[in-house]
Amino acid sequence: MRCPCILCRFRAGSRRRAGCLLFVFAAAVALAVPVPVAAAGAASGDERLVFRPPVDGPVADPFRPPEDPYGPGNRGVEYHTEPGDVVRAAAAGTVVFAGAVAGDLYVTVDHGGGVSSTYSYLLRVGVRAGTSVVQGQVIASAGERLHFGVRVQGSYADPAGFIGVRRTRVRLVPLQPWR
Repeated sequence: MRCPCILCRFRAGSRRRAGCLLFVFAAAVALAVPVPVAAAGAASGDERLVFRPPVDGPVADPFRPPEDPYGPGNRGVEYHTEPGDVVRAAAAGTVVFAGAVAGDLYVTVDHGGGVSSTYSYLLRVGVRAGTSVVQGQVIASAGERLHFGVRVQGSYADPAGFIGVRRTRVRLVPLQPWR
């Protein structure tokens, strides 16, 4: 039985099926890796923008996008924290807001390329607007919980898709040289 794929039509030799299986496996792996496109090239074309969790606490409430702009949901990730826990910058950027909104403290960091992160319900703020921060730098102290949100071009995105994800390029190499 002949393999019907395009790769095998152009390949010669006894390893036709092995080459096809390798190609299918590599393609499946490449498509299965989640890559947030906006995060991958967000910082001035840098494809290495990778967030780290802002706190060591467990996730208490995951991202739940609302059905409409004013509907119920969770537009970020809620972490269970103890008052005073250290909050660190998820990625390098510039602080664009640090202060109170309706009695709660917030910090917003612009990471470039339309990507920003917000840290909400803080006990204390340790940075000022205009400050450049590096990944892992202490920016605040958490309250009883920490809300961590990410926006891409102004729209809310699931922060979990940005944490620890790297964009990789896959290059398929034939098992034998072309003839």
